Amino acid sequence: MRAPKSKQKRGWKIFLRDIVLIFLAALLISFLIKTFLIRSFYIPSTSMEETLHVNDRIIVNQLEPRFMPIEHGDVVVFRDPGGWLPPSTDAPANWFVGAIDAALAFVGLSAPDSNDHLIKRVIGLPGDTVVCCNDFGQLTVNGIPLEEPYTNLPADVTKATREDFEVTVPEGKLWVMGDNRYNSADSAYHKDDPSGGFVPIDNVVGRALLISWPVDRWSWLDNYPVTFHDVDATEPQ
Repeated sequence: MRAPKSKQKRGWKIFLRDIVLIFLAALLISFLIKTFLIRSFYIPSTSMEETLHVNDRIIVNQLEPRFMPIEHGDVVVFRDPGGWLPPSTDAPANWFVGAIDAALAFVGLSAPDSNDHLIKRVIGLPGDTVVCCNDFGQLTVNGIPLEEPYTNLPADVTKATREDFEVTVPEGKLWVMGDNRYNSADSAYHKDDPSGGFVPIDNVVGRALLISWPVDRWSWLDNYPVTFHDVDATEPQ
């Protein structure tokens, strides 16, 4: 016997209700993950080449630094500490495209605020003394010279970065540098700013974990513990 139409109708209502509840639960879970755990950013500049290319998509672990300590060599995303980014001149987006982007951003699948953030590699932690350069053109941290396989230097250049400097990183701050050393507006570039080129740890959104797009560039982002092993074994001066 066929079920009465009233029961069939009620069955469809329950089915649709369950679909809506599952969809809303998925949205809530995605929002919570994006807010507290991980989120996506894209790379807007060449300052981290060859590690990161323009328009690469990256996954950022937001547990660091809130629940996990920042380490030497970490690639971190951070908010502008003041004057590092030019004023935004983005043209108004089509309302439909803007709505779609906002929805994707809500669940962490889009990053419309990527242009409001920067990404660099952590070279100096609070208390570290960072110097450029020794007689071999290397950066030193607490007197330890760094072999930096991740840097992208111009041909026939051996000096780790353009400008000479010697800084001691204050409490609660970081010294960060781009891997594309001669084409990165990083801490060394901003060393004469009122901030001294230091980035407040409170400005750090999280650590970049991996390249998620394009597929042929999928890879984990290394923080090169071998490079910083001897630095980590010393006490800041």
